[in-house]
Amino acid sequence: MATFLYKLGRLAFRRRHFVALIWVALLTLAGVGAASAPPAGNSSFSIPGTEAQKAFDLLEQRFPGQSADGATARVVFKAPSGEKMTDADNKAAVHKTVDELADGSEVASVADPYKGNAVSKDGTVAYASVKYDVSGMELEESTKDALEDAAQQARDAGLTVEIGGDALQAVPETGATEIIGIAVAAVVLVITFGSLVAAGLPLLTALIGVGIGVSSITALASALELGSTTSILAMMIGLAVGIDYALFIVSRYRAELAEGREREEAAGRAVGTAGSAVVFAGLTVVIALVGLAVVNIPMLTKMGIAAAGTVAIAVLIALTMIPALLGYAGRRVKPAGAKGKRFGRSRKDTEQSEGRPKANLGTRWASFVVRRPLAVLLLGVIGLGAAAVPATSLELGLPDDGSQPTSTTQRRAYDLLSEGFGPGFNGPLMVVVDAKGSDAPKDAFTDVEKRIKDLDGVVAVTPPAPNKGGDTATITVVPDSKPSSVQTEDLVHAIRDAGGDIEAKTGAETLVTGSTAMNIDVSQKLNDALVPYLVLVVGLAFLLLIVVFRSILVPLKAALGFLLSVMAALGAVVAVFQWGWLSGLMGVEETGPVMSMMPIFMVGVVFGLAMDYEVFLVTRMREAYVHGETPHQAVVTGFKHGARVVTAAAVIMMAVFAGFIGSSESMVKMIGFGLAIAVFFDAFVVRMAIVPAVLALLGKKAWWLPKWLDRALPNVDVEGEGLRTADERGADPDEDRALVRT
Repeated sequence: MATFLYKLGRLAFRRRHFVALIWVALLTLAGVGAASAPPAGNSSFSIPGTEAQKAFDLLEQRFPGQSADGATARVVFKAPSGEKMTDADNKAAVHKTVDELADGSEVASVADPYKGNAVSKDGTVAYASVKYDVSGMELEESTKDALEDAAQQARDAGLTVEIGGDALQAVPETGATEIIGIAVAAVVLVITFGSLVAAGLPLLTALIGVGIGVSSITALASALELGSTTSILAMMIGLAVGIDYALFIVSRYRAELAEGREREEAAGRAVGTAGSAVVFAGLTVVIALVGLAVVNIPMLTKMGIAAAGTVAIAVLIALTMIPALLGYAGRRVKPAGAKGKRFGRSRKDTEQSEGRPKANLGTRWASFVVRRPLAVLLLGVIGLGAAAVPATSLELGLPDDGSQPTSTTQRRAYDLLSEGFGPGFNGPLMVVVDAKGSDAPKDAFTDVEKRIKDLDGVVAVTPPAPNKGGDTATITVVPDSKPSSVQTEDLVHAIRDAGGDIEAKTGAETLVTGSTAMNIDVSQKLNDALVPYLVLVVGLAFLLLIVVFRSILVPLKAALGFLLSVMAALGAVVAVFQWGWLSGLMGVEETGPVMSMMPIFMVGVVFGLAMDYEVFLVTRMREAYVHGETPHQAVVTGFKHGARVVTAAAVIMMAVFAGFIGSSESMVKMIGFGLAIAVFFDAFVVRMAIVPAVLALLGKKAWWLPKWLDRALPNVDVEGEGLRTADERGADPDEDRALVRT
């Protein structure tokens, strides 16, 4: 591995014009593809294997032509104080609005509130339901403008009017904080390298990689039904890992220059050593993201694969374009330590005191940890355990209009409907009765209606609405609790339990669907998939790390440390987004259940990123150990060379993720916060404290590997031992590959 990457780094350094041309061409090609691609349609949200999805598919078969995927809008009217919606003037204004909406070219139907029993009991609130032929993402701007214009005319007549539903959904925005995150990353890079040129290389390559990845996703969005959130998450992860991977290679390049090597040789060695760690760190991220496919939720699978593709591009760019750009930069990238001359002394001079090297902060911290390993270990574990306590109260759900900011018309419409019709009105349940196997379909429909009315927590039940064939009917059930509540979930289960008895009695199958039931099924499916996903991803990465570190206990320690950091991060997410701690600071206007996908998505992404720091930091320790240092000395040496860079990488990654907290999309905001806090816990508590403490306690046992397994494993030479041996012998690295054995 190290020898191949060494040659690749030197080749990219020499043929830098060709390498740069390839990447610029790929960026141009992806950009042209994105610009010429048709706009993305509505991303399909199907949940195979769930009752809600089965009912939805049945509706499409038995009720053809009803545009099940079409956009919807609820135009909610509220009468002025002291008036009612049934007053003549208010009624006339509503009728005028309904007539104007019905004239739209993409409108399938508009329900008059006075004919559809859509006026609240107190007469103050009414709503008109609008159904469109196409999805919300496919609606023409003229159609959206017509909807808003019709609402504005009703406002001019004195009514309060808000619009709910997905007809006005917009592409989520990330806000200015994303730029702030990149700016923070730039400042950290300048401080780390002491050079604008060296600091600019990781930023430039990361932006090129993200540009290729996101443009490719945009180009394929329509064909693959990729949602707008997919590209945002790919950008988030691609930026973070792209900057970090380039940072490690540039740092190693400067260290090689400091040892007196020529620039081409230094570039080759940087790619051969740090590049090997980049490859395996990237592999763990890709495994974690692609592994999301085991959940069997198409949208989540697409998000994972798209983000994994962006990570793969980041790895390839770090291995090829970074050495090419280093060739262009020439002497403008200084050896490690040279930056200190701007302040009058070089770092090399600073580190000399009375004839012996002066320990840097990383060395002093590592020395402290190896002297007090048990105390540091206990403090780290107890601290993360305390942070994880809120996770015991985790409640899962999917965001709806009730979780949007109060500044949006969708949220205000949601609140008006809750005020006029009750909290459950925003999350009605649709019961589908399949009586094709029943001898008396009409009796079965009536029986289901009666059984549902007798259940607790039901406010209203509409009469069965059969299809043309008379073998299937829909019944709308309005709960007395809000969509994301535990009471509504209990009602869904109660209806399904009653359906089992009805099927045994009448032969008719009862299915519950609708957005609320779909959210409940998604949460359950994700919960059920979490353990298999952990076993798959952690298991594969565990095997990969055994190959990298040639140890059993080091990968095991890495996996257990990851579990600590991810549980602590989930606890922080619950505290902010569910309990409301610091919610104002984070821009969280409405607390509620944590997004259903958050735990499993965080597990996938954080595991991959956690292994980045494990690989980058511990490979330096192993490199020192295999060259004769004691286990304690190896820990200190690893921190001496790697702590500064790992710290910078963690701060950069936190800044990039935190930049997405300003997104208007609640899911992106939550994931940005969760990943940022998870990186903090994992990098600064687990990898910087718990890992060296455990290695100090284990001593030589940390690097133990059964002899039979040592012989069976391939030698990937992540530490670049083959390069060192060849250099010491004064030979070409290719001649010594057979002699390498870590």
